[in-house]
Order: sequence, then structure tokens, then C-alpha cells
Amino acid sequence: MEEAGERKSSPPREAAAAAKEAQYVYLPIADALKVPAARVCLFAAVSEIGPAVRSRGTDFTVTLRIVDQSRATGISVTFFAPNTALLPCVKSTRDVISLHNVVIMVHGELFVSFNKKFSSFALFEGKASTECSPYQTSMKYQGSSHDRELLTQMRTWLAYNPPGPKDNELELRSLKSDSTTTFDLVCKVLHVCENSGEWIFYVWDGTDTPAAEFQTILDADAVESLPLHLEGEPLPREVLCTMPCVGTILRVFSERSIKEIFHLQKNIYWARFCNITCKQEFGIWKGILVPSSRVRLLSHEDGSVINCLNTYRMYDNRIANQVHRQPMASLPEVSNISDVEYETAGYSTLMESLTHEQATHKLKTVVRVVAAYPCGASDLSLLLPGSYCLRLTLEDPTARIHAYVHKDDAAKFFGGFLTAEALIKKMNKLLGFPEDGEEGAPLTRNPPWIWCCLKSYRLDKDDPWGSRRYRIFGTEIKD
Repeated sequence: MEEAGERKSSPPREAAAAAKEAQYVYLPIADALKVPAARVCLFAAVSEIGPAVRSRGTDFTVTLRIVDQSRATGISVTFFAPNTALLPCVKSTRDVISLHNVVIMVHGELFVSFNKKFSSFALFEGKASTECSPYQTSMKYQGSSHDRELLTQMRTWLAYNPPGPKDNELELRSLKSDSTTTFDLVCKVLHVCENSGEWIFYVWDGTDTPAAEFQTILDADAVESLPLHLEGEPLPREVLCTMPCVGTILRVFSERSIKEIFHLQKNIYWARFCNITCKQEFGIWKGILVPSSRVRLLSHEDGSVINCLNTYRMYDNRIANQVHRQPMASLPEVSNISDVEYETAGYSTLMESLTHEQATHKLKTVVRVVAAYPCGASDLSLLLPGSYCLRLTLEDPTARIHAYVHKDDAAKFFGGFLTAEALIKKMNKLLGFPEDGEEGAPLTRNPPWIWCCLKSYRLDKDDPWGSRRYRIFGTEIKD
């Protein structure tokens, strides 16, 4: 009787805990997909993070994509909550999520539905760490003793199988001018605007795009005139002054709206632009979103972002080093075809001058002469007597500007009163034309990087920024 009574009494605490934990049986994603409409538990890695947006009702919603060993392509998980603080806030792709009592649903395709009434979640860092506690949990979440073992297994798998295509990822400095090749770009989105129904994203990763080469035959007109901006009108000064002064700001164009635009307009975000293409127009790099392109928001704590921040590419590191601030394509040394008077002056990028607090500014910089007006032989011969003013289009990785050689300075700039033939030879050297008679001369011109002294001035004191111009001074082109 006593033994029977003992069997009817309440079980020990250990047995009760074991019974409670038994309900959390985690299924591989592939197996969970075989039981639609059933409540399941999953332990997986986050491969994509969507934006938190307001749903069609009163809730807020966010969609994550998760993967595990059984399904590398993963599956989407949709969350709903009355406010964004209750939604999962994933620090980084490759973090780990534990999901309890979620439901596999079918709406066109299979996805995981998180029901705020009975589902729960916990988020863990995906990188190898001794810390196994979640950094965020929902109110109903209850962990189990074997979570630690599962987390260790998932972190080990992630170390050798990081989600997302890595071979397809490029930095701006590695771009290739092939509009048929797609790639991923991890970058900071600095500004978003709409222009004639086309969206433009201004993105930056701290590196410089490669210097473009120009056709010597097909773009004869461009030798005299090249646009300064792909988007037509320049950015307002208040926007321009928020831009970094080192590294290329790539314009990425899209003919369609994307749901992430609202978030990207509100603040500066890091993002992964997936499956985008790139080409050159007028020697300026242009990113393009194609139908298969996607934009994924990234946390500042995302592994891809941290990798950018921890390398020499970061703005603070480049701005602090005189050599690293110079155009990457100009290293290890700049061409010696020019002499400047201000040898001891500090180096500045064109963007640093454009965003300088005063309209008048002197600087020493490294640039390429990508266009000149006029450049015809008959017009150039009138430069030295002081009859004409020469306009050069200068560029570095940060900006492109027009700068003038005033007619009184032309002789000094070209190193003396030259014959028309000698003058044209120097101009061709500046513009990067191959020398005449060179065996197998290329059909492209590649302007050299040169040291140059510039100063800005204003034409109208009542409109200093709108009437701002640049002139070249203290610079001589050598033979």
C-alpha cells in the first residue's frame, strides 16, 4: 500500500523538469516542412534580416530567413507584435535563433508563422563564444538544458558553413565593368533620393573604385566635356556635407521601389546589396539594381559590417594616414609629370574641399585630368598669348570638378611659351593619350595621377556656394 501510495504522489522535481523539457523537441527545417499546420520547434541560424514594418493591421511585422544543416536554402519566418520592441532584433546574420511552437504555413510557398499568442523565440550570438545566454528572448520563452549543446553544434556548423554567398561579394575597389556580372556589396547607405521616377542610393564602403579608361576614338566629344554627376543636378550642400571625404560614393540606380527604402531614407544604414551589376558611364561607376537584386539591412554588429570597420578601409583609419588617403589607384607613387609649389602643404581630397566650411579654399591634391576644353590644336595655340582660358575636368575617387587655368597662368602651367606642337604633346600626356607611332598603341586613354594645387573662389559674394569656381595655381606640367 505504501509503495502504491508513493507511486501516486507527485513526481520529484527532476522528473517534472525532464517532462517539461521533453516538449521542446527541435526538428530540422527539412523535417518540419513535412508537417504543415503543426506546431514545431526549430533551432537555426539567421541568414537574412528584413525591415520591421507596420502590417496591414495594427501590428508590426518583420521577416527573417533561417537555415540549418538540413536546408541550406532556408525558409522565411514571419513575426508579428504590437510594437517593434517585441520583434526579434537580430544583431547579425549568422546569429542563432530558437523558435518554440511556430507553425509551418503555405501561402504560395512554405513559410514559418510566429503566433504572438503561443509562439516564443530566443536569440544567441552565432560566433564562437563561451557565453551561451540569449541576448534577447520573447516573454513566453523558456529554455532547456540541452540548448547549450545545440548552440555549440550550430556555432561549429556555422564556422565551416557560413550562410550566404561569399564568393560573390566584392568591395568597391574590386569592381569590374561588366554589366552582365552580378555581385554582392556590403556598404553603408548614406543617402536615398528619387529623380524622375528613378531611385538613387548613395553607398560607400571606404574603398576607391578603380580608375576608368576612356575610348580614344569613340568619345572624341567627351575629351572636351564630361558630366560631373550621373544624377544630373549635384546634391544639396547640406547633404553633401554629411558625406565621407575619403573613399568613393557609388550611385546605385533602381527603376523600382523596394520596401527597405523607407528605412534607408530615415537614417544611415549598413546594407547588403545582393545581385547588383555595375558599369561605367562617362568614366563614372554606376551601380544598377536588376530584377533579381535585393537589399538586406544589416545591423552595426553584423559580422560583415564589423569586418569592414576593423580593416584599413574604415574612414577613420584612412583619414588619419596621409598615404592611405590618397587614391588607391595612384599608389605606390604618383606620376612625376607635374611640379607643385606647395610641397609641404597637406593633402586634401576633392570632397574635402567641396565640403570645406568656407567657399574660398586652397589645397594640394592628387587628381586625373579626364577632359579639357578647348582641346583643338587651333584653340590650344591661343592659350599661351593669353587669349583663351582653359577648363580642365579633374577627378579623384571622391568627386569630379571643373578647374580653370586662367589665361594669365597658361604659360606657367605648361612650363613656358611653347610651340603648338609641344603644347599639344603636353596636353595629350595629361589626358592619357598613347604616344603617336607607338607599336600596338591601345584604343584607350588612361590619364595619369598628378599632384595639383587648387584654390576655390566665388563670382558672387551674395551667392558664394552657387557661384563657386576652382582655378589651378602653383602647378607646372613637365616635359
